[in-house]
Amino acid sequence: MTKEQIKAILDRVMSWPPDRQEHAAEMLLLLESREGEMYHPSDDEWEAIQQGLAEAERGEFVSDEEMELLWKRLGA
Repeated sequence: MTKEQIKAILDRVMSWPPDRQEHAAEMLLLLESREGEMYHPSDDEWEAIQQGLAEAERGEFVSDEEMELLWKRLGA
């Protein structure tokens, strides 16, 4: 995205209702505060990620029925 495109978006933001402008500003400030920040999983999370990737590589996936049960339990 070019600087001109970003400026055009920010110019449009100025025409939004004040509550939406405030929300946009909060999001931009949050992004700015996290500049350069990266998430680092814990050892347990990293192990679970590796296990999941290995299962996927082996073609091991849960069935559609198991997923449907999960979504029902979660109320989705």
